[in-house]
Formats: sequence, C-alpha cells, structure tokens
Amino acid sequence: MKAYKGMAIVTGASGNLGRAVTKKLIDEGFFVTGTTHTKAPASLAFPADKFEGIEVDLANEEAAQKFVGDTIAKHKKIDIAILTVGGFAMGKIADTKTSDIATQYKLNFETAYNVARPVFAAMLQQNNGRIFLAGSKPGLDARNSKGMVAYGLAKSLLFRLAELMNEEAKGKNVVTNVIVPGTIDTPQNRESMPGAQFDKWATSAAIADIIYWYATANAATIREAVVKVYNNS
Repeated sequence: MKAYKGMAIVTGASGNLGRAVTKKLIDEGFFVTGTTHTKAPASLAFPADKFEGIEVDLANEEAAQKFVGDTIAKHKKIDIAILTVGGFAMGKIADTKTSDIATQYKLNFETAYNVARPVFAAMLQQNNGRIFLAGSKPGLDARNSKGMVAYGLAKSLLFRLAELMNEEAKGKNVVTNVIVPGTIDTPQNRESMPGAQFDKWATSAAIADIIYWYATANAATIREAVVKVYNNS
C-alpha cells in the first residue's frame, strides 16, 4: 500500500461534518476509512486509493467492533478517530419518555462508544492516538438543553466518557477531545432557518481544520480539550 502520513477513521463520513473532516484528512495525506449507515450509500466522491467507505450499523456493538478490528488488521494502526455520528430530537420533560431517552442514548452515545472503546484499546497498545467525540451545547450545559431533554442527556455522556478515557490514558500519548459545534452552516440548517445570519455560523470545513490541528504535533502538549467551535452562533 502507498505510504500515507497516517490512518484515520471517520464515522458518519456521508454527513456534512464527516465529509469535511474526511476531505481535510485526505488533503493532509491520510488514508481514511469512513463509515455510513447501512441504509446510506457507501460510495463517496473521494479518491479510491485514499478512502474506503464501509457500511456499518454502529449501534450494533458487534458490528462496530468488527469494523474496528478489520480496519486495524488491514492498516496495522489507527492514528485518529473522529466520531461524528449522532442525531437530534426536541422534547420537554413532560413530553419525554424513557423510550425517547433510550433512542437518543443509542443514537448519540452508543454509536460513539461502540467505536471509541476498541479504538481506545488499540491506541493504548500502540501508545499513540487522538480520538474526537462530537459533543453539543445542550450536552455541555444542561441549561442549553431546555426543550431537548433526551438529546441533551445523551450528549452529556460523551463529555463524561472523554474524562474517563483521559484518566485511563494518563502517561500514554493517547488523548480524547470533545468538539462542541455551534450551529453548523449546512444546506439543511439554512433551509430550516432561512432568516438566520449564516455568516455567524461555523462551516464544516472550518471545524474540520480545527479538529485536524488538534490532531497534529502542534497540539501535542494539549490534554483533555473541550473545543467550542461556535463562531458567533
């Protein structure tokens, strides 16, 4: 296989942020293995010699572990893992059932944990690696999750997970960071909020640039970062 700067996993590679992160990594010389949901197309517009698309249901623990294991077997290591899969739902406490919380938990936490756990174990063995979890404002501060209870509770667990992983990784060159976007400038968000000031939002490309910087030697001494990428949103 052609020599690359490194090997990266991007979950949700067919999403707006996932595509931007994948492009950034490829442009910087990485080989990227990107996941899509089993109902989504795995063929994305990236060079075949620099990108591999895998259809996998990350809510299925065994499938996610097999995906990580197969990736390591093929590429020998994982240098960076950026886990962007998730979903959103509105709902006040009065309207939120435990089943609603379970749905958001599975979508936002389990899909991240099922990949992060085997990736983290592999990175500890190789004593090197960077993991990025996709947080949110509602997950960071409960006051921001008013009206979106299940989503906020599920996302909040990603911050606790990052803390636990960083505690276990002390003394190793393995770091888990949480990226906290504000409103991302996507076609979907523009359509749903046509009267908004789009220039105040953060673009997916800008977020991808920041994630990549935190994965480079420039950020080697930074530990346990919670990176708020809000722009002026």
